[in-house]
Amino acid sequence: MVSIAVESAEMARAAWAAAASVPDPEVPCVTVADLGILRAVEIEDGVAVARVTPTYSGCPAVLAIELAVEAALRDAGFEARVERVFSPAWTTEWITAEGRSKLREYGIAPPARASNSIRALFGETQVDCPRCGSSETERVSEFGSTACKALYRCATCREPFDYFKCI
Repeated sequence: MVSIAVESAEMARAAWAAAASVPDPEVPCVTVADLGILRAVEIEDGVAVARVTPTYSGCPAVLAIELAVEAALRDAGFEARVERVFSPAWTTEWITAEGRSKLREYGIAPPARASNSIRALFGETQVDCPRCGSSETERVSEFGSTACKALYRCATCREPFDYFKCI
């Protein structure tokens, strides 16, 4: 009986690793695990079931993400199913420290930590430049390369950059 439990735990770890390796199609420097949208991977009746929460309900990449996670599980030898989970809603607080670091290295300012300030609701967040670290930045557009990012410009190094909005 113990060997079955160990085998099942190993299968679950292998399934998690396969699903967690899937890059985000819009921001390929981070994986679905880095973003925290991969909620769980469990083995249920021999099927690897991955649970994914979209960053927001209108995210155009959610179907591509689900298909990529399912393909990664199948490529790893699992029968697979992906379930979309809406509750609780995803938040940028779920982005891992490694994910935040990867975003910064890629040239995208990671989201500020959640704030109770009313100013944060209107995008009035201090955003440091991911290239030079300067806090002398300005928002150019509420929307950047995707709806979940805003376009900023650094006054110090003069470079434009995306800011992953805090949700």
